[in-house]
Amino acid sequence: MRLVTESVSATGRSAPYPPTPGAERHPALDLVNSAVALPGGVRVDLLDTPAAAQDWLAHHGLAPVGADLRETCAGRLRSLREQIRALLAARAADRPAPADALGAVNDALTRAPAASLLHWSADRGLYRAAAHPTTQLVEHALAALAADAADLLTGPEADRLTACGSAPCNRYLLRHGRRHWCSTRCGDRARAARAYARRAGRTEEA
Repeated sequence: MRLVTESVSATGRSAPYPPTPGAERHPALDLVNSAVALPGGVRVDLLDTPAAAQDWLAHHGLAPVGADLRETCAGRLRSLREQIRALLAARAADRPAPADALGAVNDALTRAPAASLLHWSADRGLYRAAAHPTTQLVEHALAALAADAADLLTGPEADRLTACGSAPCNRYLLRHGRRHWCSTRCGDRARAARAYARRAGRTEEA
């Protein structure tokens, strides 16, 4: 699969499509959709580098602009994305939730420290600080995304969760009415594919 990078935008990276219905309210849904499969075997990953992951977190208010995110932390964000995707896929298809995905999301929910710890040093005396500020920042971001995913999967909107019905798109959305497409572009492609299939069927019958 070919990996491409889109042009830079105000948020650091631009997505190949606009956000799906529901993603503006659920950052966990937007997280899952940050890796997009496009026609022609093209894949766009908005979290493929630490800088890109940092931009994504900052855009969603989950990290300050300019935080020094390292590859280890970006990798944890991508890993949580895949675990949440597995839960969304199971929910949309009415299948049992994968145990490993449940474990990963629950782990993210419980890892974020509630407060900075109390420390003492000879020159400063007692003070409070995170032992590893960047790591703590990521812990809180992952916990917030896991909590949002849990709310989405158990809340009143869960029954509207569906996968985009236009192959090869792999994005998820909250369905409105009978719409099963994440964007106008995917809807147009699905309608064109159906029209082509009808024409091909008539040609074979003739």
